[in-house]
Amino acid sequence: MPEFVVIDRFEGDWAVLERADLSIVTVALAAVPPGTREGEVLRLDGDGSLHPDAEETQRRRERILDLQDSLFED
Repeated sequence: MPEFVVIDRFEGDWAVLERADLSIVTVALAAVPPGTREGEVLRLDGDGSLHPDAEETQRRRERILDLQDSLFED
């Protein structure tokens, strides 16, 4: 099963990533695919390379929206 990380933020020449276990990993900005933004999900391959995963990003965004909607239901 692939490992996913979420871009938490960018700090100068670094990208701060959050892993599934909520641990934080900092990688050089050059290791992050160009054009990725905060909140996007990246797949971490066995060789350490990072790849955008649009489907996983969308799935997580929809889940968050569903959770927000459930908080405000009457």
